[in-house]
Amino acid sequence: MLSRMRSFHLVNLTDEDLLERLRSGVADALAVLFDRHYRLVFSVAHRILRDSGEAEDLMQEVFLEVYRDADKFDPARGSVKNWILQYAKHRSLNRWKYLKLRGHYDERSDYEPAERSHWASLADWQSSIRRSLDQLSENERRVIEQVCFEGLVLKEVADRTGEPLPNVRNYYYRGLKKLRVVLGLGTANAKR
Repeated sequence: MLSRMRSFHLVNLTDEDLLERLRSGVADALAVLFDRHYRLVFSVAHRILRDSGEAEDLMQEVFLEVYRDADKFDPARGSVKNWILQYAKHRSLNRWKYLKLRGHYDERSDYEPAERSHWASLADWQSSIRRSLDQLSENERRVIEQVCFEGLVLKEVADRTGEPLPNVRNYYYRGLKKLRVVLGLGTANAKR
């Protein structure tokens, strides 16, 4: 019963508070972080590795690293969610290189991870993103930056800015639609 009460208490904590609990030896905090973010980590790994089994293995490795490296988290550099996603992305790309060297993708020799398929380099991608963000209104850009770069959800952006949630949602989706067009990922008339 005590374990169930402690788990219920943990579910209501922020990611940062959970990581702090993890640092102080509360192992149950990892289960809550896992429940919150495993789908996103699996999605990143699967998009890069294109193999469900490998993506599942990598997802478990990422959360073991989060547990092991909880002391390395620096809140000044971003949210816990983004920190976990960086682990997922870097570990996935490293795993992809390892698998490629061992012939895992030989049947599809032209296969490149999704992260690289449309962009010549990270510098090109970053430059395109910067130019694209300049095409957005101030409100659209502010909301997208907070969601994409700070890891906030729309409700958190609304709370932080004092804007009504429907307005924030509108800025976000209108901005995404513009970004798709500018980046060549969709048309102006594309349906969501």
